[in-house]
Amino acid sequence: MATTPAAKLERWQRFRANRDTALAAPHGWLTLTSFQWLADSPAAVDLAPGLWSADGTTAELTAVPADGLSLVDSGEPVAGTIRATLDDEESLLWVRSGGANGDQVVVELAKRAGKYAIRTRDAASPVFTGFRGVPTYAYNQAWEITATYHPYPEPVDVPIATANPLVDGVHRTAGEVVFRVPGSGHEFRLQAEEEQLGALTLTFHDGTNGDTTDDWRKLSAPRPRPGADGTATVVLDFNRAINYPSAFSPYGTCPMPVRNNSLDVRVEAGEKLPFPPDTAPAAAEPEGQDREA
Repeated sequence: MATTPAAKLERWQRFRANRDTALAAPHGWLTLTSFQWLADSPAAVDLAPGLWSADGTTAELTAVPADGLSLVDSGEPVAGTIRATLDDEESLLWVRSGGANGDQVVVELAKRAGKYAIRTRDAASPVFTGFRGVPTYAYNQAWEITATYHPYPEPVDVPIATANPLVDGVHRTAGEVVFRVPGSGHEFRLQAEEEQLGALTLTFHDGTNGDTTDDWRKLSAPRPRPGADGTATVVLDFNRAINYPSAFSPYGTCPMPVRNNSLDVRVEAGEKLPFPPDTAPAAAEPEGQDREA
């Protein structure tokens, strides 16, 4: 039986509530307060105690008990030198410090473009403490679109830029979704990545970017379903288009869309800019720190 418009609206409202709850998680994306590359010899960093370094293979942190650092996973105090090794694109919530319980600031270790960096995540960040949900367009069933899916024989790695100009990315294109949208008389073909269980992710530009929405957004879609004629279809519900973390913070490394993933129409559905124009948080610029998203 077909889902009624009222039921679809209710499902979208639940999706929105879950999305805002996830964003407001302790030490989540809204708490980012810095992004800093690690030097090759032990050195102090901003907003976290200890001496930090990396040799390209392993990251090191040296601390004394007075620094008040402890491991995130076990709570064990850090005294002396500890080490961690990550693969490229991996992250680790490594150590914490500060506040009444010693956990106000969590330091995330990350490896991007073959280099180690840290991000500080502060529960006192005003972006986090002032969060009241992401502004969105009103639900519009016209932006729930059925597309055809054309998988590639094998995934194709496409080089892309990211929100950090010093970090290159790769879009592993699994195939293309083909569809039409309200307000346009021609067909669009967007490259999609495949996620767990065959779900798809589309990262795209549209005509609202820089006006009512961030510079790009992404949309998750369920696993395509084969039809009776063998053609796979997938539902693209642009009401569920969301911002990357780079819309909330200048300290992420979010992937930009591949070159052709642009819609020459205004997709007035999904999440809007999270902050009023000209009020978005700006990145501090200590030595060695670069903007990422």
